[in-house]
Amino acid sequence: MPAATLLCTNTFTYRHDNLTFDPNAKWSDTSARFPLKPKVKKSLQLGRHCVCDIGSRRLVFTTGAGRGGGGGGGVDSIIERDDKLRKLTQAILWTAEGVYALWLFLLPYAPGDPVWAISSETFNDLVGLSLNFFFILPLLNAGGVHLMEAPVLHPMSEGLFNFVIGWTFMFAPLLFSDRKRDSFKGSLDLLWGFQMFLTNTFLIPYMAIRLNKVDSEYPPKPISQLGSIMIRGASIVGLVGGAACLLSTIWAIYGRGDGDFGSISDRWEFLLSYLSSERLAYAFIWDICLYIIFQPWLIGDNLQNIQEDKVGIVRYLRFVPVVGLVSYCLCLDPEEEY
Repeated sequence: MPAATLLCTNTFTYRHDNLTFDPNAKWSDTSARFPLKPKVKKSLQLGRHCVCDIGSRRLVFTTGAGRGGGGGGGVDSIIERDDKLRKLTQAILWTAEGVYALWLFLLPYAPGDPVWAISSETFNDLVGLSLNFFFILPLLNAGGVHLMEAPVLHPMSEGLFNFVIGWTFMFAPLLFSDRKRDSFKGSLDLLWGFQMFLTNTFLIPYMAIRLNKVDSEYPPKPISQLGSIMIRGASIVGLVGGAACLLSTIWAIYGRGDGDFGSISDRWEFLLSYLSSERLAYAFIWDICLYIIFQPWLIGDNLQNIQEDKVGIVRYLRFVPVVGLVSYCLCLDPEEEY
């Protein structure tokens, strides 16, 4: 039987397992998945049969046979391949989570001390870095406010810590506006809080769980109060997080110039030594590498949340570390329903 040709002139819904296209979705998102645009007729070559339910605006595919009836190029075979890829991706993510937890927390082979043998010096450094969160105390002291004195740590360690924290801070609007967040049955408030103040290890399971098939009978979870604040204030989050990352870079190179921290080359040597001797610093490098992967992945899945005239620039900037997430926060559509 020859292939059927489908002509589409408006939005539609295609539903199979967990793949759903909302008839109210923006065309910038829909057209990214299928080459269809409003008021422009396009044709899709489907397998042998295609049934279009006009009343419900739903496409129902009844066969996956390709040309010659071999079954290699039909819709069903494409869906099957996508499902296998989804399961493989989940397996890789869960494996990465196991390696992350074992290597960085428990095993003694990575640089520095594991969690169960953490030294008092490392603990004191962690407390000091936390007190200098976003350089608030050092900047207040520099401005003449001395309600509390900031701990004096090496500016490279302070810069690295606050760079990762600033980047993590900007993940909040992205996670709360994620179209696949309903696959995660837990609290996004807690997940982002743990990610922000403990470790990036909590983001890896989320990336795996969000690939689960969504139960169409399960009602979507309402946005929490924290999520609503983060989405409405996404532009502020982006500016604050981006400024923190920029200041962290400058601080690492030039900060505490009146201290005995040496030249740029001296600071670079300290950083290499710091990464090879401290478990916390070593873990931050892992976090940065994972963020470089997760940032474009999550933004690419949520381009429909972006203001329509800014989708193009965000699509390209998402691959630039930190900058892509800043652009997502600044260009998030406030009129979109989440």
